[in-house]
Amino acid sequence: MKKRVIVGISGASGVIYGIKLLKFLKDKDTETHLILTESAKINIEIETDYKADDVAELADHVYLNSDLAAPISSGSFLTHAMVVIPCTVKSLSGIVNSFAENLLIRAADVVLKEKRKLVLVVRETPLHKGHLKLMYRAADLGAHILPPVPSFYHGPKSIDDIIDQTIGKIFDYLEIEHDLFKRWSG
Repeated sequence: MKKRVIVGISGASGVIYGIKLLKFLKDKDTETHLILTESAKINIEIETDYKADDVAELADHVYLNSDLAAPISSGSFLTHAMVVIPCTVKSLSGIVNSFAENLLIRAADVVLKEKRKLVLVVRETPLHKGHLKLMYRAADLGAHILPPVPSFYHGPKSIDDIIDQTIGKIFDYLEIEHDLFKRWSG
């Protein structure tokens, strides 16, 4: 059976991370379930040359963020993992506080309650103590906090190389093989 991965793209800057994640997952034995927030749709057109519909075409299944009856809103719908990429502080707060006002937050809540893998690519800087507390609480609930913080030991030559390294770290956690960056060898 293919791995089912839920991808939530929220309205933080850095929507290209979510777009590239979807592109790379297309080449893997993975079934993708996409949620785009309204703010994500706006940022896609501000920050990239894509349209929201172009991004939706990269996924196997697409849901409205208002669709709380979608299959991914139930724990009985088996998934391998969920990645919120990028993750706004608002979405982080909703997830931590189980404030399931939309599908992105509800799906993340389901992933946590079912003890599945949840990756939150929190895209905010600088961080104040409230943001840090939310990330701590999310980690305490079982989420994997993976902000897009680049490393440079692999010698990135482009912005794509930096983005790919973050996606590679997500793939490592999800146990999806890749060659998106050169690994440290000492």
